[in-house]
Amino acid sequence: MSNTATAALLSRMGDRLHLTDGGLETAMIFHEGLELPHFAAFTLLGRPEGRAAMRRYFTGFLDQAARLDLGFVLDTATWRASEGWGETMGLQPGEIDRLNREAVAFAQSLRDAHGAGEALVNGVLGPHGDAYRPDSVLGPEEAFDYHHRQVGVLADEGVDLVTAMTISSTGEAIGIAEAAQDVGVPVALSFTVETDGRLIDGMTLAEAIGVTDAATKGYPAWYGVNCAHPDHFAAELRGAWTGRLGLIRANASRLSHAELDEATELDDGDPEELARAYAAIRMRLPGLRVLGGCCGTDLRHVAAIGRECH
Repeated sequence: MSNTATAALLSRMGDRLHLTDGGLETAMIFHEGLELPHFAAFTLLGRPEGRAAMRRYFTGFLDQAARLDLGFVLDTATWRASEGWGETMGLQPGEIDRLNREAVAFAQSLRDAHGAGEALVNGVLGPHGDAYRPDSVLGPEEAFDYHHRQVGVLADEGVDLVTAMTISSTGEAIGIAEAAQDVGVPVALSFTVETDGRLIDGMTLAEAIGVTDAATKGYPAWYGVNCAHPDHFAAELRGAWTGRLGLIRANASRLSHAELDEATELDDGDPEELARAYAAIRMRLPGLRVLGGCCGTDLRHVAAIGRECH
């Protein structure tokens, strides 16, 4: 099921529940008033005010996890820091490599300054294009080629694992897992779904995880669901396959991806209601390891989730 590095990661985590952060990008835009070209949080690393805002943001989550005596998964701001997105923003591959390294160093410095030595530094990957309007779907070989460089840089800088977020196709998921296996770093894969609980191509979560596990011989440490409200996918969480789900990072809003794309105001929902939805899901998914938020969520939501699910 897993290699030595993945087995060591799972042993290190044990049965302890881990929190992670919320919607970094929406928090920076709507709460901090900062611009993120192409929703790319790594652009904050080059601005003193951006670094200060991210430091405040992550410190709040680290403090909350410590208060609840929970583990913490500390993300790098690299969801958009792949070669294709870098090219869109006029950056050369070497510059993107440097930004990935800076993002890992920033996360490691936050961990060390907070004294959170047990926190896991998580190298975050994103889809090659817009996950909600995929103009092309990568096959496994194409995805391997596209993501391998970023995975390698993150692994070389010492992340504890990499996690691919908002993935909408099995081809891309398989290629990412194979890239992670090639460099020997543990990987988690998180799919995003539409309001019907299915991937954008109509595949169910059960099917997507089954196909990916079969193609990779079960290499991923765990799977997740992110960037959708629990109402969109909770009904799908039944069957033996759910034992592979280790991560939930839901949106605060019940809006569809298309509606969120057009929204000019933040829909932050109801933190306590969202936390109760998480608690209900956790009762059905005893294998959950990491709980956090996605679009529209902030410290209020994740603190409530931690209290409800602790």
